[in-house]
Amino acid sequence: MVARVTTVALQGIEALAVDVQVQVASGYPTFSIVGLPDKAVAESRERVRAALAALGLALPPKRITVNLAPADLAKEGSHFDLPIALALLVAIGALPQDALAGHLALGELALDGAITPVAGVLPAAIAANAQGLAVICPEANGGEAAWAGADGVLAPASLLAFINHVKGVQVLAPPVARVVEDAATVGDLKDVKGQETAKRALEVAAAGGHNLLMVGPPGSGKSMLASRLPGLLPPLAPAEALEVSMIWSVAGLLRDGIARRRPYRDPHHSASIPALIGGGLRAKPGEVTLAHLGVLFLDELPEFPRQVLDSLRQPLETGRAVVARANAHVTYPARFQLIAAMNPCRCGYLDDPARACARAPRCAAEYQAKLSGPLLDRIDLHVEVPEVSAGDLGLPPAAETSAAVAARVAQVRAIQTARYGKGGPRTNAEADGDVLARVATPDGDGQGLLVQAAERMRLSARGYHRVLRVARTLADLDGKDAVRRIHVAEALGYRRIAYER
Repeated sequence: MVARVTTVALQGIEALAVDVQVQVASGYPTFSIVGLPDKAVAESRERVRAALAALGLALPPKRITVNLAPADLAKEGSHFDLPIALALLVAIGALPQDALAGHLALGELALDGAITPVAGVLPAAIAANAQGLAVICPEANGGEAAWAGADGVLAPASLLAFINHVKGVQVLAPPVARVVEDAATVGDLKDVKGQETAKRALEVAAAGGHNLLMVGPPGSGKSMLASRLPGLLPPLAPAEALEVSMIWSVAGLLRDGIARRRPYRDPHHSASIPALIGGGLRAKPGEVTLAHLGVLFLDELPEFPRQVLDSLRQPLETGRAVVARANAHVTYPARFQLIAAMNPCRCGYLDDPARACARAPRCAAEYQAKLSGPLLDRIDLHVEVPEVSAGDLGLPPAAETSAAVAARVAQVRAIQTARYGKGGPRTNAEADGDVLARVATPDGDGQGLLVQAAERMRLSARGYHRVLRVARTLADLDGKDAVRRIHVAEALGYRRIAYER
């Protein structure tokens, strides 16, 4: 007899169905796993053997073969432990033959029979729901599996608990889908002294989902401003929260339920290309994917290796991160908002003759040359963040709080949602082609200014369209249906730093 149960193999955030087949036959006692397993899957036999021994069940002295079909699909991860163990229990008669019918199982086994949490339960549960299957998963992952809306979710803490549930000795309570409140506190914008231009640019970036580059000397408040951005952004919509949670589930970072706050990632400048874009042995998601529908903050931008920075160009343009390997080709979503900060030169005091180094301005040219033109062209807003004077530091906190700015941002985001509709761009920063021409074409005066400025500043086609997107956001903040000359002028002002370089 061959016992079967369904599980999944993860490719990116896609869960592919895998048929786990277990056969116990006469012959020399062996326990083999076939079907292109990696080392973690091959080691399952020892964890399964120990877990069954903890229940007082010894494997029969027969030939045990586990086949993971389809055989040409690579199987990775420890979540194959539970389906192998359950199918083996059916094969040896410890569970009835129909116990696993209509179920998808995944989970890792401890040596004492406990079922420990694994990555990828949420996309697996969504795939199970699409196939009309119930889900068997670890107790710690029950909250995320419940969000998939599957026909039924069983989240036992151990193999023994599941066996008792099947035999009617005890009943497993269905897990509850929970929304986790992020305990991290976000600073208030009112704590930032001065920097009114930078605050305005931050609001525009939040309202339209635009990329932002802040340039200024050390201690001027660039990182402080960036850390306030999450407090200005609206919470994730339910569909967006599920999309982000699927990514975090695959990365093994999701615990106790899904979160509504937008991701905020700030990797160190020593990060490698696999860490930022994704990759490694199992083609895991990188920082750009973990920041999907949220913020990726890169402090000290020129300190990142040149190749790492240039690897951002494709995700910024397409909203996807493609990880290509000899044995895997995985595409992750990466529609993130880039917020970057940098000093004008290596010493940071280019505009202060008293503190600038002896190599200025040559050191500034060399330092800024680490950023390629194509990368800068993909950043919508370029703003200078000057040094804060002692007089400004002594001022009381600003009157306008993050809550007030967030309310305006929420109104503008609602306008964009109504404008583009379901299935369209989420924000003005994503609008392109005919959609952009329809919603962001300026009036006569604005178009004339844009054409004149584009010729003088030698804007690329990408830069031209990014000015239009920013102008559309500025018009939304102004409560205007049409993009006017004043909006185009302000949008062009945010390209001035890139133009002067």
